[in-house]
Amino acid sequence: MIKLQLPLTEEDVRQLKVGDEVALNGIMVTGRDAAHTWLIDESPDEMRELLDGTVIYHCGPVVAKEGGEWKFVAAGPTTSIREEPYQGDVIKNYKLRGVIGKGGMGAKTLAALQEFGAVYLHAIGGAATLLAKSVTKVKDVIKLEEFGVPEAIWVLDVKDFPCVVTMDSHGNSLHDKIKSDSDKIAKELIGI
Repeated sequence: MIKLQLPLTEEDVRQLKVGDEVALNGIMVTGRDAAHTWLIDESPDEMRELLDGTVIYHCGPVVAKEGGEWKFVAAGPTTSIREEPYQGDVIKNYKLRGVIGKGGMGAKTLAALQEFGAVYLHAIGGAATLLAKSVTKVKDVIKLEEFGVPEAIWVLDVKDFPCVVTMDSHGNSLHDKIKSDSDKIAKELIGI
């Protein structure tokens, strides 16, 4: 397991490769459809420093308020491909070093990872309560009123948040490899 401290540098990211298991520590943010649309359509300057060098987690959390503090109850990944139209531009415009989600992303994102020095990290689907234990503190929540709980941008302090690199900054995608291998086997099975 490779322990990484957020924010990351381009050098940190360029050393990672598909298959590396990582544990993230530091400040990261969540972001889904509403957040990505807002980041592209409105280009808010106040988000630049926050996102520079960090990762955005495709997650619609379950949260509770305890003693005036937000606490993550469940923090499972959501399907990332929905953000494909935006993700490459968000990486470029905000200097992100990573994206976390499930299911992988497409060619536009893979090209941005390679060009700007970022990675796609796969979080464990079905382990939402376990992943929530890695969130040590909710530092802030942005656009809660406008976007609602699942779509708001949650600013998190995490400790040993587990992920696997499945798309790297060298143009490799485990998702593409598995699809290609599966297509080949399927053709062999049906005799094409």
